[in-house]
Parts: sequence; structure tokens; C-alpha cells
Amino acid sequence: MNIKDIAKLAQVGVSTVSRVLNNHTDVKESTREKVLGIIRESNYIPNNSARILKQHNTKNIGILVKGVFNPFFSQITNVIGRIINENGYTMIMRQNDYNIYQDVDTLIAFVKEKRLQGVICLGGNFTEITDDCFKEINVPIVLTSVNTISKQGKIYYSSIGIDNVKGAYDATTYLINKGHKNIALILGDVNDMGVSLWRLEGYKKALDEKGIDKENDLILIGQYSSKGAYTATLELLKKRKDITAVFAFSDIMAVGAAKAILDSGLRIPKDISIVGFDGMDESEFYNPSITTVKQPKKLMAEMSINLLMSLIKGETENKHVLLETKLIERDSCFDLCNL
Repeated sequence: MNIKDIAKLAQVGVSTVSRVLNNHTDVKESTREKVLGIIRESNYIPNNSARILKQHNTKNIGILVKGVFNPFFSQITNVIGRIINENGYTMIMRQNDYNIYQDVDTLIAFVKEKRLQGVICLGGNFTEITDDCFKEINVPIVLTSVNTISKQGKIYYSSIGIDNVKGAYDATTYLINKGHKNIALILGDVNDMGVSLWRLEGYKKALDEKGIDKENDLILIGQYSSKGAYTATLELLKKRKDITAVFAFSDIMAVGAAKAILDSGLRIPKDISIVGFDGMDESEFYNPSITTVKQPKKLMAEMSINLLMSLIKGETENKHVLLETKLIERDSCFDLCNL
């Protein structure tokens, strides 16, 4: 049993179970008794050791990752972990890939269960962050590579990211300027309310400016994996013979799409051009090397943990930083205008 199992049995949120465990007063008595009854019946023991529960300063810093197998986040985590260690703190990482709509609840429970001094969230859906959420958390938070639609609560947390709309707009415009009009798009997840949503907006904005129709059947779901993108691209190429370019929202998906193009007997870039996003090594060393929108991964990681450490020490206030992306031209795009 874990806190999520208790929440499910009690038909309440994870944050409610956490409040009961921490003896908060803002829980209905009937709800408290219901949760406690389930805890007693299941012999549930919280993950915290008695020693940690008694400590006020655990020196623990949490990393909440949405997409733990994403190489982009792996590289960021490596840099963050090194700096955490250099500062004498301990990194505790939690995977958060299974709760599509409960990222805020998971964050609240994570902070309280592990008595974190601060937390960095890599990816995730935090559209529901409000002032009330931060009354539950009360530790410094840095959202990295996360887009939040709601502006509520922004004075209570920090963020480090990029302008995803502009990055996708630049990539799409680049393809359009090379004469491409039938541009397939590979999203990460149909339920993604963050990064994919904003990159989709950039794609649509570029098409609108050039007067190109937006076609829903050109938008694919790649599940942020090479396999997912490969399968989706294969299916599209069977239906649409007029595709001249593919824009994938991650380099990992771009690699999958590229293999699907080649396995379909087509050439890159002569038959179909391809652009990725992130600037990962995989895109550079693929053959042909893939044009991509590069994110400053190392800088994002360093700024995220250094900002969090300063917040923990009370040396700075919350801030929100947008870093520049750069379109890296390689060998995967063909200029139709020269035909």
C-alpha cells in the first residue's frame, strides 16, 4: 500500500491523505475518519522514517520528473545531481508518468512525504497551480521545461524554460520558406496541456501567416518515443502521398519518423524533409543528420538548481526565465524552391 492506494480507496485526492497524515486542520472530520479507518485497516506505514519526520532540515532536494526515460531530462538531471551533491544536499527523484491530471497533488505529497527543502519539476501539467496549492507546499519550487497556462500563484514559484511557441514557429516557418506546404506534425501526447500545446500553437501560427490550411489528419501522436513516432508516421505515409516534410516535437520522435520514411522506400531529404526539437546527440549522429530546434539543456539545468539553492538560502526571490532556442540546420531538409 502507498499513499495513492489510500487516496483511491478513500475516494479523495493524494493531497487530502497527506493533510490527514500531517494532522492538518483543514480536513472535514468525516473525511479524516474515513482516511484514518482505511489506514488502520490496511496497516499502512508512511514512507518517511521516524528520524526524517523529526527533522526540520533534511537536506533533501526533490526532482519530480514527467518523462523519466526522456534523454532530454536525463541530461538535465545529471547536471542537477552533480550540483546538488557539491552543495552537500541529497537528491531524491520521483517518476511522475502515470498521473496525467494529478501533477499538483503528486507534487504536494512528494514534498511532505520526503520533507523536501525544495523541488525541481521537470515537465508536467501544472495548469491548476493556485495560491492555495502553495499553502500546502511552502518550500521553494522551480518548474523547468514546463508551460503553465494559468498565471495564478506565479509569485510563489520560479520557472526556467524556453518560448515553445516561438521555437515551433521558427521550425515551421523554416520549412515553409523552403517550399513545403504539406507538413506533418508529431505531437507527444494527446493529453499534454503543456509543451506540446504551445508548440502546436507555434506550428499553427506559422501556417496561418502563410495562408496554408491546417489539416487535422496531418497531426500525429508519437508518445514522445521513437517507436510511437515510427508507427504513426508509417500509417500516415500509407494514406497521404503528398507529404513533403515532417516536424517532430522531440528529436527522439524525429528519429522514429526518419526510420519510417526510409522503411517506406522514401529518401531524406529528397522526398521528405524532417525537423526535430531539443538538440539531442541522436539527431546529430543520425544519417542524414537531422535539423533541430536546440534547447540550452546545460544552461537550463544549471540555472534551475542554482536558482533553487538561492531560494532555499533566502538569497533571492522567485523569478521566471525564458531562454533562447536556436534552429540548427543539418542535412535533413530539402529546398523545394530550387526545383
